[in-house]
Amino acid sequence: MADGLEGIDVVAVTAWLADRLENLETPLDFELLAGGHSNLTYRVTDGAANTYVLRRPPLGHVLQSAHDMGREHKIIFALQGSSVPVATTVGRCADDWVNDAPFYVMNYVAGPVLHNHEAAAALSEKDRGALGLHVIDVLAALHQIDPDAVGLGDLGRKEAYLQRQMKRWVTQWDATKTHEVPAMDESTRLLAERMPEQVGSAIVHGDYRLGNMITNDGKVSAVLDWELCTLGDPLADVGYLLNSWVAPGEREEDLTPTSAGGFCSRETLSERYAQSTGRDLSDINYYRAFSHWRLAAINQGVYKRYLVGAMGEGHDVDLDAQKQGVTTLSEMALELLS
Repeated sequence: MADGLEGIDVVAVTAWLADRLENLETPLDFELLAGGHSNLTYRVTDGAANTYVLRRPPLGHVLQSAHDMGREHKIIFALQGSSVPVATTVGRCADDWVNDAPFYVMNYVAGPVLHNHEAAAALSEKDRGALGLHVIDVLAALHQIDPDAVGLGDLGRKEAYLQRQMKRWVTQWDATKTHEVPAMDESTRLLAERMPEQVGSAIVHGDYRLGNMITNDGKVSAVLDWELCTLGDPLADVGYLLNSWVAPGEREEDLTPTSAGGFCSRETLSERYAQSTGRDLSDINYYRAFSHWRLAAINQGVYKRYLVGAMGEGHDVDLDAQKQGVTTLSEMALELLS
């Protein structure tokens, strides 16, 4: 990579952007905002202080389907101008010779991302109260978009979402199991037995939470991280969001944004979503349990990779805490099913 910036060929990417942005002022400054095993995100600033965001796959990744830049760009481009706020796209590069991997660029959206309770506590109480309502309104709007009408009808299979997810994560659990977790076994059985019939399908974000949004003045300015987006059961998104919506004092040492207080309740979110969409949320505890169970299976896979050294050296990971997290999540799933 030119100029020694990991993940960016500065010369080639600058030339690519200059062909697409008439008033681009060079040189460009590239700053890595988020890295790791997810897609890499860079802030790009030109000489006139215009700012953009570049997204590319992780370095050395081999599973293209998990980090498909074309898919992610297609989703964001399709949602531009809709009632779901997203960053506007500048363009996509599918040619590996430019930067060793595909990438896309979008305009930068200013504003805080509420990753934890400290970031949320910095907001005014008025903004916290309003933000919760807008978060659920945006999700309801996403779920009411016709995928075919915006060119996303081929994003995935619309039917049997829960069945497909159960099969995938049971297989994952079986492949990575290192110890007995009775709550996981029982919640797996109950989830399979009590699976509700899917009523309709929608664009499902897959990771819809405050940590994946830019917010300003009590509103969502942009929804981020569409890596897991697919078509399927919209209530999976609702259950996932509700699990992340933790009230103050609900869990010990919880650092989620809503634990700062001042946000509306889970009940308010559920009622507002049901009123907006007309969907029946009587089975929402099933979807919440499914979300906890799915995260337990994911975390078990991460735990095993660390346990056998597959993640490499240099990671300061508390394996006992990681292991306990799997048990805690599966017990939370089981409690919701009881």
